[in-house]
Amino acid sequence: MKERLRRVLLTNDDGIDADGLAHLVWVAEEVADEVWVVAPEQDQSGSSHSVTLHKPVRCRQLGERRFAVSGTPSDCVIMASQHLMQDALPDLVLSGFNRGANVSDSVAYSGTVGAAMTALVMGLPAIALSQAFRSPEPPPWHTARTHAPEIIRRLVGMDQDRAVCFNVNFPAVEPDAVEGRTVCRQARGSIAGARVEARVDTRDKPYYWFAFRHESSAVTAPESDVAALRRNCIGISPLNLERNETTIEAELAAMVDADLPR
Repeated sequence: MKERLRRVLLTNDDGIDADGLAHLVWVAEEVADEVWVVAPEQDQSGSSHSVTLHKPVRCRQLGERRFAVSGTPSDCVIMASQHLMQDALPDLVLSGFNRGANVSDSVAYSGTVGAAMTALVMGLPAIALSQAFRSPEPPPWHTARTHAPEIIRRLVGMDQDRAVCFNVNFPAVEPDAVEGRTVCRQARGSIAGARVEARVDTRDKPYYWFAFRHESSAVTAPESDVAALRRNCIGISPLNLERNETTIEAELAAMVDADLPR
């Protein structure tokens, strides 16, 4: 298990003033000597790996090693690693604590996970961390605070040459009700569709709100991250940047080859 870290970078997708980020700062100070926070000015949930390319990105210093960025979580990782911290890169990037689980289908849209994946692109080890909760109850942040330090130490102690980051979800229970830790994976079915709500502004111009319809009960795979949370376990998923579907490669190759001119 790796000893205390020298320097870590924190970001999130809920914004610089989010409660989850404040709790993650406390955790980071338990495992590292120096903590940097570079986070979005506003909520960027659903931004995935998005990077701002068509307008300037602003960066405001709010305190010692604390910055707000007018962009996405991925923008924050790029700003930190390629500019603010370029002379002394972090040993680890922590993204979170997200307000709500990032599991199965929703992982593809998560800005929390997107920041960790962007760190991977930048050559930095990263962990995305999310705290599940049952609305209207508030997130049990103390569950993530209690269990995160040990998990972070163990994950950082693994071989860093592997091109993976980790997605960690804490169950919506009290710290002493956690039933353990388990390795899990994404599964299809947690997003049941999308909703478009049409409205009209004060100048009679139409505008729209988008939202996903979530239905986690549709996920039944026992090895899934959703199943892990149902068992009150902390779910840990290794993620990489490759999205190759190897199970149909032979069938696809035969089909493509059959259509080629002789």
